[in-house]
Amino acid sequence: MKKRILAIVLSTVMALSMVACGGATEEAATPATEEAAPAEDAAAEAPAGEAAADNGYHFEILVKSFQSTYWQAAVKGIDQACAELGVTANCNGPANESDIADQVQMLDAAIEAAPDGIGLAACDTSSVLDSLAVALEKGIPVVCFDTGVADAPEGSVYATVATDNVAAGACAAENMFPVIEAQIAAATADAPVRIGEVNQDATALNIQQRGLGFINKMIELCTAAGKKVAVEGNEFYVNAAEGAVADGAEVIIEVGVPAQTTVDLAATEANKIMSKEDTIAIFGSNQTTIEGVLTANATLNKLNADPTQGIIGVGFDAGTPQKEAIVARQLIGSVTQSPLMQGYECIYTLTAICNGETVADLPMDGYWYNTDNMNDDNIAPNLYD
Repeated sequence: MKKRILAIVLSTVMALSMVACGGATEEAATPATEEAAPAEDAAAEAPAGEAAADNGYHFEILVKSFQSTYWQAAVKGIDQACAELGVTANCNGPANESDIADQVQMLDAAIEAAPDGIGLAACDTSSVLDSLAVALEKGIPVVCFDTGVADAPEGSVYATVATDNVAAGACAAENMFPVIEAQIAAATADAPVRIGEVNQDATALNIQQRGLGFINKMIELCTAAGKKVAVEGNEFYVNAAEGAVADGAEVIIEVGVPAQTTVDLAATEANKIMSKEDTIAIFGSNQTTIEGVLTANATLNKLNADPTQGIIGVGFDAGTPQKEAIVARQLIGSVTQSPLMQGYECIYTLTAICNGETVADLPMDGYWYNTDNMNDDNIAPNLYD
């Protein structure tokens, strides 16, 4: 349990040292953080070895895929928590985050196995609703991690352990805006500038929130600078954007969503945006999409950390290609989550439920990193390869 307390301390230190991401969406972040406090306190104050004494708990965990190192990092956190608590977990997931039907079948099989609890990172939040209703009927507690399920049957999801994706998306916009501010200031309705965003999908709640977090914050920043903003591209993001205009825009935010979550298809969407002469910046909202942006750039050679020399790029999550691109000044930086801690906290939350403790949602921070801080002690552990 000492490791658990250290993990909470580490999370607190990281929150205090977060670069340029704090305060962006205080109205959304503050209440969620306060609500989560009882769950943290209950786990932190439990006597060492108490959970392990109740071992024998077995959990079924569904990740979105084993395609990326993001989910491999989450599994490491799951394994670490299991070892500390004396519980077991079976991790499963589809080959690709677009394989929604496969994940639903895996979830149904997990429910049929009657575990003590289920951890779920849903590929598509609407697709799991019937399965969650069955889990509720069978008395199997579910903890969502990485992404929540907003329309889950009441009582089926006990808690959600996930990044505050609205704030994380806003963090990307806040760090991009100062670099392109002069170009935005010079834009007119007759000569607008374009900012691209590539999202892996328009169905997963976390990606929706992250994409809209970026869009809405960028609209806010541009509007404060006296500019009108239009949103084009994917219908969901166009309709959900706040404060966009239909006519007379000086800034255009274009949103591309690939047909499937693959680097190649994300690269196709990025290529469409980056090939336009008025594009000044682009954001890839997860590891796959920013690697798609980098793949497109291998042919276009347009990304540059100097706005006078090329397109400004901002990423999300981590991975070797992205980290190398930041060092090479093809990207100005990225926002990282902590998938390891999400997996870790998912197991602790499931165990707390089995021990009869009260739990609550646990929002987790996103952190801006670039060449200045990516090797810092509070950032580097999140930058998985």
